[in-house]
Amino acid sequence: MPTEEELFAAVDTLLAGEPRMPAPAERARLREASGITQARLAQVLQTTTQTVKNWETGRAEPRPPRRQAYQRLLDGWVQQFPPDDALEVTEPGTTSDAPDTAPAPTAPAQHVPPPAAPPRAPEARGTARKPASPTTDQRFENGPLAVIDAEDGQVHAYCVGGLVLDVPAKSLPALVDWTLAEAGLGQARHHRNGRDGDPLLVLTTSALERYGLPTALSDEERRAGRLPDGHKAVKQLARADWKLTRRGLGPWARIYRPAEGAKRNCVQLCIPAWNALDAREWDDRNAPRLPSMHPADLARYLGAYAQRVMTPRGTAAVTGLELMTALRPPTRAERDPATGEFTRAFNDDALTAVYDVVECEVPDEHPLLKGRFPRHHLRTPAEMLMEEPYDWCRPLTDEECMRQYLVAIDINMSFAAAANGLTVGLGGPTHRTGNPPFDPSLPGSWLVDLSHVDLSRVEINGRTVDGARLPSPFTPKGDRPTGPAWYATPTVAYAVELGYEVAPVEAYVRLRTGRYLDAWYKRLRDAYVTTMADLGVSTGMGGTEFLQAMSRSRQTDPTMALLAGAIKATAKGGIGKLRQRNRGQVPYYEPWPALERETWRPDIRAAILANQRIGLHRKLMKTAAAADLYPVAIGTDAVVYPSPGPSPLDVLPHTPEGKPVPGTFRLGISPGMVKHQGTRTVLWAEERFEEQGGVFNIANLIKTDPAAGEGE
Repeated sequence: MPTEEELFAAVDTLLAGEPRMPAPAERARLREASGITQARLAQVLQTTTQTVKNWETGRAEPRPPRRQAYQRLLDGWVQQFPPDDALEVTEPGTTSDAPDTAPAPTAPAQHVPPPAAPPRAPEARGTARKPASPTTDQRFENGPLAVIDAEDGQVHAYCVGGLVLDVPAKSLPALVDWTLAEAGLGQARHHRNGRDGDPLLVLTTSALERYGLPTALSDEERRAGRLPDGHKAVKQLARADWKLTRRGLGPWARIYRPAEGAKRNCVQLCIPAWNALDAREWDDRNAPRLPSMHPADLARYLGAYAQRVMTPRGTAAVTGLELMTALRPPTRAERDPATGEFTRAFNDDALTAVYDVVECEVPDEHPLLKGRFPRHHLRTPAEMLMEEPYDWCRPLTDEECMRQYLVAIDINMSFAAAANGLTVGLGGPTHRTGNPPFDPSLPGSWLVDLSHVDLSRVEINGRTVDGARLPSPFTPKGDRPTGPAWYATPTVAYAVELGYEVAPVEAYVRLRTGRYLDAWYKRLRDAYVTTMADLGVSTGMGGTEFLQAMSRSRQTDPTMALLAGAIKATAKGGIGKLRQRNRGQVPYYEPWPALERETWRPDIRAAILANQRIGLHRKLMKTAAAADLYPVAIGTDAVVYPSPGPSPLDVLPHTPEGKPVPGTFRLGISPGMVKHQGTRTVLWAEERFEEQGGVFNIANLIKTDPAAGEGE
């Protein structure tokens, strides 16, 4: 007879049971999400491809010992690729205004050759799809997006890699159905806890005509940013049970149906003819190319952007902000060990909630300030956090006037570089009063008097720097502070670094912190460096070689030159979106939609801008110490130096071995390094000053390349 202990052990085993195997369809989804073929999985588990197919269709179940190995593999994939419905979270204020739906599995699309002898020849075009790499997600085998173009009665979808698909859809609802069912478009998530990117369709003017959409918006429609609800195209979508997000059918429309479990049904439209691709972000505004660009080239351009950054979700600024969330998702799916069901959990390294705001950190139109100040009151530095980039200029000395040239250098992606490694607040503010001690590890805002910091004469490496010829690091205009003011943590920390005592009066600090923007910076850095390499400019170049390569770069590949500009606009605009202001959507002092976002964080923007200005001042100081060289103007991230010659090599300090002096400005393409923005003569500057009746900032007027120095 068995003992009581043996019977209890047997019952416990029965109660525990074997680990539950995912349903057959889920097994297939997990394998496809990982990019593994059935044949490869069969090889790993030492079985046949047909056996794997049987497991994924439910015709057979795995048996030991393969069952345990297969279960272990599936459990690992579940952690990497949780079901989309477990990740859904209500985000009413997301910048993309995306619905909570999921992309449908796709079937192979029909490949057809491109139309013969198109009237607009593309720069580079192939007719056959390159074989997919082993890591390509088979659900999105045809890339993240397609440019839809109608010609000679045929509709074609131009995809990345030169692929052209025949589009059988005769109506806009049918086009959406085809995209989700057959086109094989979309983008795999950037983080295992994120969501896959919806397919993007870029509609050319001919495609708009083919699907009953206007080729231009009326003045009223342009002001509204959408077609009216009574437009026939909107009604057509509604009759087919397709929905539009609250932004409606506009330049960046999202068409969706509610989620069906893990199935996501959503397609995004981009309509360049309705100014979806603003020339200030996506084009060369001095010589626009997008209006006449061939669909194949447009697919190459936006496809490269999608692959290197992410699928565009709106403007470059909107996409820059969405990239932050894509790389640091606020939630994750977490399995309940008791029930085996997935629940939603928050990630510690992300922005997960909308917190109370701080009066000194918000812009003038914020509801928090209603009734706080008289109408048209201009807040002082003691009432408002004024962390902005430099806008500074000074008169030239007699000695500087003897130098013939003014050389402007521009810092590559300076704000993105300032975000790298920066500790920012992830939680809500904690108010500290009663003269709290300064803690450089706590991001936030500090009310402190820095007027005692005297930088008129500073010793650096045994050399005296004339600080009177440099801007103050504590104000955007370069003036010395006159009393207490609000500063972000990097600014106060710099005063301490310079050897001065600080005594804050009060502060708003964040106790939950993290380097939230590191992954965002690295992705944008890699995208920019890769694109510049396509233009013939690499990171290992010396000064002369670099300047020559930069002068050729815009002619090397005009499409990739546009891509470099779009990447810079994404970095700059994404940071700006952290304090998106009311753009007339609602009356003054009324809440505007951006305030509903977890990513509306003016304190993070202030910390980045403070870090950029402080980092720039460090280099100004070290350059002055190394070469007795002082700037005459700074505009955002452009610095102007008097020079005996027209090249940056004539003015930037070097060691006897010909290398840049450590800590000073260094020519190169990596973020934080500098390039040549332009050169003018000293006589030109004096004439401008005389015309204006005094000194004004000339930094952004000195441009050899019109596209340079736009404050990226």
